[in-house]
Amino acid sequence: MSDQEQVTVDGLERAAIFMMSLGEKEAAAIIRYMEPKEVQRVGSAMAALSHVTHEQIDRVLGSFAEAVERETALGLDSEEYVRNTLVEAFGVEKAVNLIDRILTKPNSKGIESLKWLDPRAIAEIFRFEHPQIVSIVLSYLDNDQAAEVLKYFPEERRADVLMRIATLDGVQPSALQELDDILERQYAGSFSLTSPASGGKETAANILNFLDADAEQKITEAIQKVDEALAEEIQNLMFVFSNLLDVDDRGIQTLLREVPSDTLLLALKGADQDVQNKIFKNMSKRAADMLRDDLEAKGPVRLSEVEEAQKAILAVAKRLADEGEIALGGSGGDEFV
Repeated sequence: MSDQEQVTVDGLERAAIFMMSLGEKEAAAIIRYMEPKEVQRVGSAMAALSHVTHEQIDRVLGSFAEAVERETALGLDSEEYVRNTLVEAFGVEKAVNLIDRILTKPNSKGIESLKWLDPRAIAEIFRFEHPQIVSIVLSYLDNDQAAEVLKYFPEERRADVLMRIATLDGVQPSALQELDDILERQYAGSFSLTSPASGGKETAANILNFLDADAEQKITEAIQKVDEALAEEIQNLMFVFSNLLDVDDRGIQTLLREVPSDTLLLALKGADQDVQNKIFKNMSKRAADMLRDDLEAKGPVRLSEVEEAQKAILAVAKRLADEGEIALGGSGGDEFV
């Protein structure tokens, strides 16, 4: 397989192809151990699959190719497959809500159900609630989902909410009661805490990491006007593109397998030489030479496009770190894997 071919199928699509290549019960057994956002991502990718070739299967599954040839579900209707698999994994009652989220629209109950909802829908639910309530809600969500929700709030409210997240230290009972009332009105169901809202400066920094560069800058500037020291602490905790220098070579190699070549090209267009060298070092000589040539040949690009590409790569890096695939602190060997 060529270096270009290796990056044409991203990790999510590979996971979808793998799941669609299993029987429904086997796929359901895997889904049971996934987090809500993982089920949503993989389920949506499975539903969207079409025209999967044997060559793609061979590339994705490798040593599993022979088993896939004996038993494949790729010929089935994608939506029907997803429905059957989710019912097998979760039972009819729970699967119905999840199927609505993936194939139609959200329809669920309780605080945990917020993780299954579209970010715009969550923003609508809490649009007119007190910023402290919003900060508690966003602290319960995964960082990328919280960032997406924040995008749908008016610009003037974003910095206030993020500052409250950064300074969140425990949750007052009155705030929990108010949140309970909101969710009860919305879903006719009760709210119960399964774990405390994390909050804190690190949570605020992680949410900022998932915002686009323009939104990030505006929120940071707004926080600086109110509390310059807090803004500096949050910025110091953020994971930026130059921090890839701290990722070990094994981690960079794992990351590169997940990043589309066009995204990498754009991101490196605005990266400093040390970061570029780190990337080149962890590619084959042929792939590195091709990328260098493409960088030289590519004309001027908008800074916003470069920042967007870098954000996309950082999001992949943080996902891999969450999955235990790489370490963002930089430890490990230099061998290729």
